[in-house]
Amino acid sequence: MDIERPALNQLDPTVRAYIEALEAELDRLRQGEVTADARETAEAPLEPDEPPTTCNLITISALGFAKRTPRHLYSHQRRGGMGIFDLEVSGDDRPALLTIADESQNLILITNLARAFRVRVSDLPESPVRSRGQSLTAPLPLQRDERLSAVLPDRDNGYVAVLSWRGYVRCLRYNLFGEHMNPGATLYDVKEFGAPIAACWTPGDADLFIATWQGNAIRFSERQVPVRGGLGIRLDAEDSAIAIAVVRQDSSVFLLGSDGKATIRLMSGFNPNKSPGGGGKQAMKTDRLVGAVTLGGDDDIFIISRLGKVIRFRSAEVPAKEGVVQGVNCMALRADDTMAVINSPVVNRIANPA
Repeated sequence: MDIERPALNQLDPTVRAYIEALEAELDRLRQGEVTADARETAEAPLEPDEPPTTCNLITISALGFAKRTPRHLYSHQRRGGMGIFDLEVSGDDRPALLTIADESQNLILITNLARAFRVRVSDLPESPVRSRGQSLTAPLPLQRDERLSAVLPDRDNGYVAVLSWRGYVRCLRYNLFGEHMNPGATLYDVKEFGAPIAACWTPGDADLFIATWQGNAIRFSERQVPVRGGLGIRLDAEDSAIAIAVVRQDSSVFLLGSDGKATIRLMSGFNPNKSPGGGGKQAMKTDRLVGAVTLGGDDDIFIISRLGKVIRFRSAEVPAKEGVVQGVNCMALRADDTMAVINSPVVNRIANPA
């Protein structure tokens, strides 16, 4: 079929670059110039899906639009695949946050003003993989210019460690986020610590791992964090804290760069500091780190890109390292970059066919 190529001048530059990159890739494929990595990805069969589950992948945009989709509807790809289109957002919006939660749980939403809200996962209608979702923030009494900075499912034990972009951290007991929490409860003074950038659950007796945009990180005991909070990592003027995770000596942390490359850093090769507030050291070679999540063993990794594409693959496909590396390709990107990452333990996998 002969179709005339329309002019692309009126399109957004990122969309035009994406289309042109796809056209270039098609030309190479037509000419038989397939790279070894592309051939391996194309020939490798997808892993069978897991059994149906009430566990959901929840994707949230920068403007607060969100959807939840059962995890088993996302097929596994091999590391380095292109993913599938997921959250649909408008031109002035972009995907920003990922979390995994059961439909019976609640979500703890933390805003850039260090205020916390609690919403039921079931309040979000179940949606197909590719859909627009609905506004998660519209029912909330947000202030002007207030937006979501972090999201995590609720728990009935432990602490929530909240990290600001300036590297400050505060640990708050789980009961503060319970069913009787006042909507919009203030977690700390933003003028003193800076706006929240990330949060994670901690048991109260482990170490905290804080990572920055430039790929630097620090590890220290969470018991050393002052009750009212304090400096977790000292930052250069051009750097910013970006992720926080809870670790132990035998833990491993998945580190993701905006270019789709990632590594698994073993904590056996990343010694803890005697106290928080140090300058940190290089954890991964990257131009911009996007996220860091602690793995629980045989986990799946979910990554979402700026164009709304999600890839799911086994964490076992990423080599674990004790030293500093640049990482391996985990998501193929064309005029795109990664925005967020989350891991999810999957217990009831369907066995690979013999």
